[in-house]
Amino acid sequence: MTLEADVRLARHADLDALFELDAVARREECRQQFIARAVANGQCWVATDADGAGLVLGYGVLDNSFFGQDFIPLVMVRDSARRRGVGAAILRVLQSRSSGDKLFTSTNASNLPMQALLGKLGFLGSGQVENLDDGDPELVFVKFRS
Repeated sequence: MTLEADVRLARHADLDALFELDAVARREECRQQFIARAVANGQCWVATDADGAGLVLGYGVLDNSFFGQDFIPLVMVRDSARRRGVGAAILRVLQSRSSGDKLFTSTNASNLPMQALLGKLGFLGSGQVENLDDGDPELVFVKFRS
């Protein structure tokens, strides 16, 4: 069943909810700092439930950290909201905010659901980076905006 999600620019007031839904942020301060910096720089978008309860369902970050190109370094969706359209909603908003001719993102080779979502949204394989996570290469994807 698809969830209706509203995606908007994240605010400072969202930080605790973002940290809570992100398992890595719950245990690693550097992830919290990354999220806080993205929010402060206007690079983080948050998905909330459209029924008005305000539950944070996920978030995504868009920056230009990949060789000066638009890049989505992180999309995170609450476990209970996965495979219900929230990730796609976030990615569509990030695509609409992208200003370059190309938009890049990446995911681990083991993350088959994300790879399927990227394919569904028109992203193409663009390479592979070894040695970031032992035994789990990072796959790079691109979407051409023309």
